[in-house]
Amino acid sequence: MKYNKNFKTIQDIKHLQGVRVLLRLDLNVPIQNGKVVDPFRITKAIPTISYLTKRGAKVIILSHKTEEGGSLAPVAEYLNHNGCKAVFVDAYKNARSHINTMVDGGIILLENLRSNPGEEENSTSFAKELASLGDIYVNDAFGVSHRAHASVCAITKFIPSYAGLLFADEVQNLATAFDPQRPFVFVLGGAKFDTKLPLIEKFMKSADHVFVGGALANNFFKEMGYEIGASMVSPENFNLKRYFKDAKLMLPVDLVVKRGSENIVIDNKEVQPGDVILDAGPKALADLKKVIFNARYVLWNGPLGNYEHGYKQPTINLAEMISMSGAMSIVGGGDTLAAIAELGTADKFSFISTAGGAMLDFLANETLPGIDALVESES
Repeated sequence: MKYNKNFKTIQDIKHLQGVRVLLRLDLNVPIQNGKVVDPFRITKAIPTISYLTKRGAKVIILSHKTEEGGSLAPVAEYLNHNGCKAVFVDAYKNARSHINTMVDGGIILLENLRSNPGEEENSTSFAKELASLGDIYVNDAFGVSHRAHASVCAITKFIPSYAGLLFADEVQNLATAFDPQRPFVFVLGGAKFDTKLPLIEKFMKSADHVFVGGALANNFFKEMGYEIGASMVSPENFNLKRYFKDAKLMLPVDLVVKRGSENIVIDNKEVQPGDVILDAGPKALADLKKVIFNARYVLWNGPLGNYEHGYKQPTINLAEMISMSGAMSIVGGGDTLAAIAELGTADKFSFISTAGGAMLDFLANETLPGIDALVESES
């Protein structure tokens, strides 16, 4: 199935006063010492929460934490301190009694969905149990809609289903990559080559320039016969030779490598056994700057270096270039967002996705299980 936007949104619902809305959100945010440390996903969900509560809906929020035994209690606390008065319900067995006493415009946040094995199994019985708690279902969790889970897919078979404001916004903005303004520059970094190869295959056909950085570039260097030392690389051979002579492909021409106890900048053909490739070099950034400042559309996902271990500056420089380019800019990915946050230039980008894997899957396949479920729902 290709890009299909024929799902209904909450703006298609005429009457919300007193309606029990099961609102699936992606509130899987970083928590340290019981406090939310990066509220980006929560902040992006608030417009949908507000839209529903202002129209008198009874909002029952469903979400998850990836950590085993992870709790959403700190998220409830954050919501309560930021204008969304939410009652936290720590056990599903208590959910119905709380819902029965809700006032119009009230909010309940249920505990981590993944505490029930039926969630990740896309269990029909668990989905039916969830659906029985509400009158309608709203998916505003684009970031997990690449997962065929009970609260994303199976639930839409039992209850009228709609997309939230953020979900619709994600689909609309990411879909601009399927018919972009030109010149179109695609920048892909990070690791996990097997999950990102479909994007290289897709956009080598449609983009004007495809820059591959981060650990992903090491696979290209390896298949070109270059030395990569002890650098991170996927063990598989992806038959990348078909791209070597394509003028669209851009790889870092120079690299920051760890050699012994020093970090040095060398050309990509000068890596020695024992070296560890850590980041893109200044010539690589200069190459990127030329094409980005000539672009009308830039799509970017993933860092240029080992961001989590402090190799940040080229990625931050890239974020600054894109923010200043004047091009339509669509960006996403955890370390990508961290670089933008360090710069404080989020408002300079056309759209910042809340999604990681879901962004990659949607760009590659033009649909997601969560989108298909909404399209096929009898809402």
